Amino acid sequence: MANIHVIIVTYNAMQWAERCFTSLRTSSVPIKCIVIDNGSTDGTQGYIKNNFPEVDFIQSAENSGFGKANNQGIEKAYLKGADFFYLMNQDAWIYPDSIQQLLDVYNSYPDNNQIGILSPMHLDGSEKRFDLHFEDYLSKDLRHNRMLSDIYFGEAKPFYEIGFVNAAHWFIPRKVIEKVGGFNPYFFHGAEDYEYVNRITYFGLKTLVCTQSKVVHDTVQSFYKKEPANKEELLKNKRLSMIMQRETKYLNPNYPFDTKKEKNALLTFALKMGAKGNISEYKFYKEQYRYFSKKFKEIEAARKTSMTAQHPFLNL
Repeated sequence: MANIHVIIVTYNAMQWAERCFTSLRTSSVPIKCIVIDNGSTDGTQGYIKNNFPEVDFIQSAENSGFGKANNQGIEKAYLKGADFFYLMNQDAWIYPDSIQQLLDVYNSYPDNNQIGILSPMHLDGSEKRFDLHFEDYLSKDLRHNRMLSDIYFGEAKPFYEIGFVNAAHWFIPRKVIEKVGGFNPYFFHGAEDYEYVNRITYFGLKTLVCTQSKVVHDTVQSFYKKEPANKEELLKNKRLSMIMQRETKYLNPNYPFDTKKEKNALLTFALKMGAKGNISEYKFYKEQYRYFSKKFKEIEAARKTSMTAQHPFLNL
């Protein structure tokens, strides 16, 4: 029987705790759960300890971020002999057969050495439609896999290969952890799953979504965690997003990164904007140039680790 560890990072999780942890008890497949709490202040710790004593609870000394906390759980599960690691958000829950359906795909896949990540189908909190973000990820691959047509006409295949799915529900085999490692601690929270999927691709592995396995991700059904209050805040959010996208691109081992080239590109673009009289864009790209000039050594080191280290970013 497979040794499966569910790993959940909590931070003020009381809103979902009962639904989340109760659902694990209903799994048709035996599972173990490790929780890493990032410093909750709403009573999450006591609630889990008192009501779900079967959970292996770890109290982080500080809020170490999503990636680092998950790595801590992965390390512990690995040392306990986990065959599979199920990374799950705190605002989420599963159904009795969710994990069994993932195992069925893994066991029936022609060559499961090619599998990097298995994902179930993410429903939103209403349990009546897909999570908005999950649906958006699926849509980017529809031109290649015709998944929507297959589902609509009742001919859905057991699995489809997709380019990306967020880490709210990831089912990862042990050998992938050994090869690809854990989350890159460069990111505190926000793009670590994109960076991880890029590494999955770099190592020639696949991300699959399994149509018969469904779960819930009760996140905000908007592309903004918080709606911008005004145009200035919207612009600020867009620029922060652009910086994170650039960081993700630089850290992508599939991208031919060269520090000198990237520095010159940022500076050249800033000067072009200045020459055109676009002072706002000139200032923005000049700020990016200064920001990344201080970050490039860290980025180079993280890239090297992700591409060459043994089980990157994990202490195993």
